[in-house]
Amino acid sequence: MRGREKLFLLIAIVVAIGLSYVSASFNRYYLGIAIDVGINIILAVSLNLINGHTGQFSLGHAGFMAVGGYFAAKFTLVYGPTLPPAAQPFLFAGALLLGGIVAALAGLAVGVPSLRLKGDYLAIVTLGFGEIIRVIFQTSETFGAATGLTGIAKLTTFGWAWALAAVTVYVVACLVNSTYGRGFIAVHDDEIAAGAMGINPVRYKVTAFVIGAFFAGIAGGLYAHHKAVLSPGGFDFIKSIEIVVMVILGGMGRTVGVIFAAIILTILPELLRGVAEYRMIIYSLLIIGLMLTRPQGLFTWGKKGAA
Repeated sequence: MRGREKLFLLIAIVVAIGLSYVSASFNRYYLGIAIDVGINIILAVSLNLINGHTGQFSLGHAGFMAVGGYFAAKFTLVYGPTLPPAAQPFLFAGALLLGGIVAALAGLAVGVPSLRLKGDYLAIVTLGFGEIIRVIFQTSETFGAATGLTGIAKLTTFGWAWALAAVTVYVVACLVNSTYGRGFIAVHDDEIAAGAMGINPVRYKVTAFVIGAFFAGIAGGLYAHHKAVLSPGGFDFIKSIEIVVMVILGGMGRTVGVIFAAIILTILPELLRGVAEYRMIIYSLLIIGLMLTRPQGLFTWGKKGAA
């Protein structure tokens, strides 16, 4: 299994980089959507580790995305002008890593005191965290306050977005299918029974939370250097709900299903642009219909809990 996962990762990265080299000939609109799809796959798969595999209910994923995006963007804005063009890819890699690490630390900060809670209580805490993060960036002059950050270099390419999406899927798959990862499944299935067997539920929940936040931070960095503008309003409660819907629609704990759901829910609003005045109404009705007819998730093949 592990050899197959490594082969998948290698092929995915090679294909992503290869397509990135010829992406200049692609339609810029469709290329932008493809990059958005890659970013949303990272967000959905990382949240699926928390909500799907570990059985938590986080509503603050957009907050971690905001942390990663703002710190990565600030890093390139400060140090980018001082470096030659040849060094920009290394600067970007460092910015993404910084964004991921800071987001992971934020995940640790919110995870340690709150993950002793369950269900609705945890959802409320993570929702509050996401709003606190948004307000902090909205009032911080260092990060542009309400106007946000502008002039961010467009460093995100198809290769960066999809290669990192492949890395996210690979890491989550290896983690869940490892001996350590079985602790996530045990906590998800029955937290009390897991504790009775010597598994520390809080430890596993915090670990999943930190790893999920790390990849959300990387997705935020990619998003910032794709849109070139960051505004606090782009990381509100609605953004967190969009990511949660991807996980639920794809099937909780099913990575393949979540990937397909992320693709569909990124492309669907664009397909509805022809009826712009009714787009969000139609989109919402479709989501409601899918939830009513397929509450277990649209894509449910494969063993639950396995990637």
